[in-house]
Amino acid sequence: MRLLLDTCTFLWLYIDNGKLSKAAAAAFLHPENERFLSAVSAWEISAKYSLGKLQLPRSPEYYISESREKSGVESLPLDEESALQCGRLPRLHSDPFDRMLIAQAMVHGLVIVTPDEAIERYAIRVLW
Repeated sequence: MRLLLDTCTFLWLYIDNGKLSKAAAAAFLHPENERFLSAVSAWEISAKYSLGKLQLPRSPEYYISESREKSGVESLPLDEESALQCGRLPRLHSDPFDRMLIAQAMVHGLVIVTPDEAIERYAIRVLW
């Protein structure tokens, strides 16, 4: 399975707060699954960090890449096709970061790992 980690899912992987579901944790740890973090999530993390809405043990420049590399998560760049797909999405979800993740999941055939029930209203696979 090819997994696209929602921003909160990525953050919860490294914070033992009990918010990560058992199914999400099992899918993340399964050796045959590919794991991706979108550049959009890196943007969201950086934005929230710079506004003081997110605390991290290190700045996003280090925290994101170190966490990804440590756990075998690949970076997923934002591509033109996904950006255009985002504009075609129905307005079922208002968060621009989540809408772009939804578009990337559609374009790249990824399963989004997220607790966000609003994302389930789109024609994509969601795991939680």
